[in-house]
Amino acid sequence: VPVIELKKIYRQEGESLIIYNAHKVRDGQFPYIGKPKNNDFFFIEKNEPEEVVDLILNLLTQRIPKSFNYNPLYDVQVIVPTNKGIVGVNNLNSRIQDILNFNSQKVLRGSVQYRLNDKVMQLKNNYEKDVYNGDIGFINGIDMEMEEITVNFDGRNVDYSFFELDELSLSYAISIHKSQGSEFKCVIIPLLTSHYMLLQRNLLYTAITRAKELAVIVGSKKAIGMAVNRNIVEKRYTSLKGLLRNF
Repeated sequence: VPVIELKKIYRQEGESLIIYNAHKVRDGQFPYIGKPKNNDFFFIEKNEPEEVVDLILNLLTQRIPKSFNYNPLYDVQVIVPTNKGIVGVNNLNSRIQDILNFNSQKVLRGSVQYRLNDKVMQLKNNYEKDVYNGDIGFINGIDMEMEEITVNFDGRNVDYSFFELDELSLSYAISIHKSQGSEFKCVIIPLLTSHYMLLQRNLLYTAITRAKELAVIVGSKKAIGMAVNRNIVEKRYTSLKGLLRNF
């Protein structure tokens, strides 16, 4: 069976350090993290989880918008290896939400507050609503009487009852796994050794290549090294071999 392997990255310009480092990671080599050759890839070393969180908040709300004129809601995406822990998706979403959106109009679902203007992600395909796993939108309406919220997905409004909120999650920060297939002007990627279970070459490659214009890694060199040196590819059991044999 003919096989085609895609090796060229079209998301960024040819002279990009994003591309250079993505190729190095893909080939099992440590990325270039010295003095930036270009202004599209940066590494900032921090080893303590709370320091990493504080720096992410500062980058997101102050340094990146000021230096690159990016909107922290629409242009910048935090991409994290894991959901749990201090530097996990859940905690980062809560911390970022409190800074970027302190709107008092909200609805509580479990331990999560959904506030007017929140950035949210669809977690599973919903063909009836025509929204799909990974779609990102913004809450632009909360109707307490009708027990509904409205999310705007790229100019299209979609209504959810309060009982359907499990289909959504806050998406100021998302997992690397959930970022697959998406692209953003800027990504911030925290990497610590505490993420060791998910420090893998393919995930670091995925995270870096989500960035179209700017990638910032915050964390430890040791964590980057662990990810680069850990080349684990899960086996997928699709019965493809048998199907091709019978084709």
